[in-house]
Amino acid sequence: MKYEKLTELTNRLEADLLESYLEAHGIDVELFQESVGQNAFPVANEILGLVQVFVPKEKIEEAQQLLNNFIFQE
Repeated sequence: MKYEKLTELTNRLEADLLESYLEAHGIDVELFQESVGQNAFPVANEILGLVQVFVPKEKIEEAQQLLNNFIFQE
């Protein structure tokens, strides 16, 4: 596998924001989420499945540093 899991998030919006942030810094991102949480119940998707964030293995350390700088505001 060429990708490694960076983190898991409970909110698709946060995952999308993190994806944009990492891609703006030149890191490819793949998001994986169970389809039931994304399609069947879009209002309650954060309680139905985690969003896994994957990045290329050779970029994992850089991505971890960027993740530490990325602050989620609730």
